Amino acid sequence: MTSIETTVVKVGIADLKIIQFPQLIRTSGLGSCVGTVIYDDKKEIAGLSHVLLPYSQQGKQANTNPYKYADTAISYLYYELLKRGANQSSLKAKLAGGAQMFQLRTGSDLMRIGPRNVESVELALAEFGIPIVSKDVGGNLGRTIEFDPRSKLLAVRKINQEVIMI
Repeated sequence: MTSIETTVVKVGIADLKIIQFPQLIRTSGLGSCVGTVIYDDKKEIAGLSHVLLPYSQQGKQANTNPYKYADTAISYLYYELLKRGANQSSLKAKLAGGAQMFQLRTGSDLMRIGPRNVESVELALAEFGIPIVSKDVGGNLGRTIEFDPRSKLLAVRKINQEVIMI
């Protein structure tokens, strides 16, 4: 019997990557950032986006990194998956992150980056008709996540807590 060699593909901040089984995909440093996995439920292909901010219009530079923002990164992730053979009707999503990492003394919505990132990701997924099957968002703890496109399980590790599978 042959053993399958799995490799872990790492996704940085303001980055996205696509994998296919036997690869796994991981990102760490999800505080207010949101990690979004979109996967084909049948083809063992998945992509992971690690977004930093909710909307690209907030960027001041002319040529900003589109993977940095939820509204543009989800679009790129969606179209890259389709280019690699994913079937639109089989796509599903899981997300984690969006924590409120700092106590706010101001009522400014602008500083609620974590919750605004989650809202922006959810809106972008809805635009493409991609259902969110599970999520672990909010709170005030950072996360590391790892997705397996075969089992379709997202391992979520929070500081000083047990790993949960969603």
